[in-house]
Formats: sequence, C-alpha cells, structure tokens
Amino acid sequence: MKTSEIEIPDSEVLYKTYIDVLGEVELIDFLQKQLENFPQFIQSIPDSKWHYAYADQKWTVAEVLLHIIDAERVFQYRALRFARGDKTELPGFEQDLYVKFSGADRRSKESLIEEYRVVRRSSIALFSSLDRQRLNAKGRASTMSWSVAALGFVICGHQKHHRNVLRERYL
Repeated sequence: MKTSEIEIPDSEVLYKTYIDVLGEVELIDFLQKQLENFPQFIQSIPDSKWHYAYADQKWTVAEVLLHIIDAERVFQYRALRFARGDKTELPGFEQDLYVKFSGADRRSKESLIEEYRVVRRSSIALFSSLDRQRLNAKGRASTMSWSVAALGFVICGHQKHHRNVLRERYL
C-alpha cells in the first residue's frame, strides 16, 4: 500500500504531518528501508552526544531514540487491534511519562539499536501479513479515527520526523 492510498482527515494535523514527510512511498518497502539505515544513523551518533539535550526540559538523544521505539510499539499495538476487528476505542499515551520512566540514559547505544531492530522486524511481520481489507480496517485511538495502514505510515513518519530533529538540533 502507498501513502497516496490512505486518507487522513485534515483535522489530524500532527499525524498527517508524519505521513506527509514521507512523500509517496510503499509501506513495507519503507519500513524495511528504515530497518536497514536507522541503526547506522544511531551508530553514527557520537558517544559524547548520547546524554545531550539541546535545551532545558528537552529529551536527551537516548531518550528520543527510546521514544521512537516506544511509540512504534504503541502504534503497532493499535494496528493489531484494528486489523483484528477490535472496535474498542483506545486512549492516547502520555509520551513524557514514558520517557520519564524509560531509563533511556542507562541504556547503551547497542542495546537500543538491538531493541529497535526487534521492534521494527515485528512491525514488518505484522503489516506484511495483512491484506488490503485489513490494512483499510479502522478503529479509534486518541479520539481519532485511524486505518491500519495509516498507523504503519505514522510509524515511518514519526521516526523520520525525530531523525530530522536529531540532525537539526542535537548533532
């Protein structure tokens, strides 16, 4: 499925932004491409920047990276629920609390790279197993309507967004 084949209401500006940053891409190909290149990007971050935050009250590099992993898990879980026909509305999640209790700054670069790879392989397995009907299945989370495919693209765009922020503000 391609980004042009999904619908995101204009009112969902934040998530639309995550999809728009991708341009026209195919979901599984892009998930795989990121699996191949994102660990290299993480590895290229100097150790001296691992605990760096560009301003007070901003996350460190390690916290940003673990946030990307945590958010992928949340979006993946939502996609699974909706793909399986679960119509239960799901709440949002408080990303700042996730970061606060993540212990990211005690984690090594290598452990986060490995965790990223495991989570991303799981996302690829999930989305690859779904046919077009299941990719178009919808559910509600964070008071918004989502298709399963949109959640897959948000996983990709969310990571790309934060990679851009890391490049611009941290490195």
